[in-house]
Formats: sequence, structure tokens, C-alpha cells
Amino acid sequence: MERKRIGIVGATGYVGMELLRLLCGHAGFRAAPPVSKSHAGRPFSEVHPAFRGLVDEPCADLDPDWLAAQCDFVVTALPHGVSASFVPQLLDRGLRVLDHSADFRFRDPAAYEAAYRLPHPRPDLCAEAVYGWPERYRDRIASARLVANPGCYPTASLLAVAPLLAAGAVRTDGIVVNAVSGISGAGRKAETPYLYCESADDVRAYAMAGHRHTPEIEQEMSFLAGEAMRVTFVPHLVPMKRGMLATVYLEPRSPVTQADLRTLFLDFYRSEPLVRVLADGSTPSTRSVAGTGFCDVAPFLDARTGRIIVLSAIDNLGKGAAAQALQALNLMAGFPETEGLRLAGLAV
Repeated sequence: MERKRIGIVGATGYVGMELLRLLCGHAGFRAAPPVSKSHAGRPFSEVHPAFRGLVDEPCADLDPDWLAAQCDFVVTALPHGVSASFVPQLLDRGLRVLDHSADFRFRDPAAYEAAYRLPHPRPDLCAEAVYGWPERYRDRIASARLVANPGCYPTASLLAVAPLLAAGAVRTDGIVVNAVSGISGAGRKAETPYLYCESADDVRAYAMAGHRHTPEIEQEMSFLAGEAMRVTFVPHLVPMKRGMLATVYLEPRSPVTQADLRTLFLDFYRSEPLVRVLADGSTPSTRSVAGTGFCDVAPFLDARTGRIIVLSAIDNLGKGAAAQALQALNLMAGFPETEGLRLAGLAV
């Protein structure tokens, strides 16, 4: 396997750090010195001591020419609005880019501008960028020069409903997504709601009827269903470091059995190496996927109401961010899709 050089911009944040952790065991990628504007010149292992002896290089400053000289691929983990201006500079220098922000996730720039209240400086790239959902866009990701990594809430939600929407098995109105996320989903920042004394021993919903991931979820669900969709999405913050659990409620178009649901999910995900359909009676848990690129999913039929309930568990920093990015990067580089990702969950 010919090794490729990969640069990580915004490496000292949680997503960049998690990607570097995964790359430490990757046979095909070599990480260039991590890039961090806020920690330029400071050894990475000083910022994150867990990397002592593994990533000791000083962090480099943000310089597109330096990245072009050092790298084959670049991963950008920059704030929304910043990526849209910086990524084109990398593309102009011939680099292939995977971006973690929302700046290139939307096919329609107007939807991005409405959700993030920012003008988009390069709407032309929205049409070119490939949404980095390997289970849906694997072939397009492999040949793309710009991939937009999905959000964590959309990843958990979409993997829960994809088999049902693709088969036309459920009504497209009235879908409700309740999801909980660990604190790391807010990023590595010292803001009052995420301080230990504010978040410990507390569960709360936030961004009611207005979370920025809602239009992203609706975009991809609409593509799956072949019609415009609206969903109710309610996110919650829970007192754990990492992990995400989505519970999705749907109405079947016609009566189904539990056996029908299980067969549908098993057939849909049969060839997907990082989606695990659990046995009947088993429920996904965040601990089982923590530190991995797996999604554990389980459909249930509520026989009393006739509704379908689907549970989906991911690590918000794993399949919801860095691990999904690595899955896409493997495809872009022509490596085995699961290289560096065949990891068991932390379990305890």
C-alpha cells in the first residue's frame, strides 16, 4: 500500500485529534505535521498529552502553499463560514479536500445561508461537492476532489431511516427524530453550558424546532424518498463525553411485521462493513460504538400503535465525524474502506 500524506487543519480540536488518533494505526496514510492556527509552533503532544511519542511535531500555521507542498489530501476542521473561503485555495493548488464544516453539505446554497445565516462565497462548489455518506455515495466519493463530511446528528438519523425510505415502506410525513449527544459534540471550547458543573447530572433539549442540522437531515431524506420532506428533530445534550443515540418514529404505509423490518434492514446493510444490524430484542448503546466507526441500528415494531421505532447509535466523534471522514478518505485514496477502522468499542 503506497502511503499518502494527509494534512489536518484544525488538528487540536476534538475532531482533528480523533482523526489523528485513528491515523496512528493506519497503514496507508501518513499524517503531516498538524495544522493549528491557535497553537502554531507548539508541540501537538503538549496540547494533547495522550499523543506523547506519537505526534510530537510542532503545530504548523495555516498556509495553503505549505499544505500543497506537504500533502496529497487535506482535512479541514474549521468553523462554518471559514472553510468556504479557505477550501477553494486548497483546491486551486491541486489538493483533494475533505471538509468537516457545513459549508459544502448543502446542494442548494440558499438552504445553507438560511440555516447558518452566512453568505456563501463559493456557491459553485456546493454543486460539485460530494456529501460524504459512504453508504449512499460511495462511488462518487472515490473520485471526488471535494467531500463534505456529514454532521453527526444527520449521520445517526439517516442510517436509521435509509432502508425504510429507500423502499417506500413508510409515510414521509410525521417523522420524528429524538437524538441525544455527548458534550464533545459542541467542540473543544469553554462556554458556560458545556462546563462540568453546568452539564453534569443534567439532560436538556436545545435548539427546539431550529437546529441547523434539520435542513441537512431533510435534504438527504428527501433524496432517499424521492420527494420533499419535513421532519421534527429534537436534539438533547446528555452528560457523557462522547456518543450519540437517535430514536426515530415512523408510520408504515401498510402493515408490517417485526420479521419484515429485520429482513429489510439486513438486506439493505448486508454489504456495509460499518453498519451493524442488531438481533431482535437488542438495543444499540453508545458504549458499544465509542471510539469506533460503527453504527449499531435496530428497528422495532410497536404492535400496539403500529408505529415503527428505529434506534441508531454512533460515536459523535467516530462515525459522526472523524471515523466517517477516514472511511471517505480511504475511498478517495483507493485504500480498503475499513483500513484503520476495524476497532472494537471501548466497552467499559
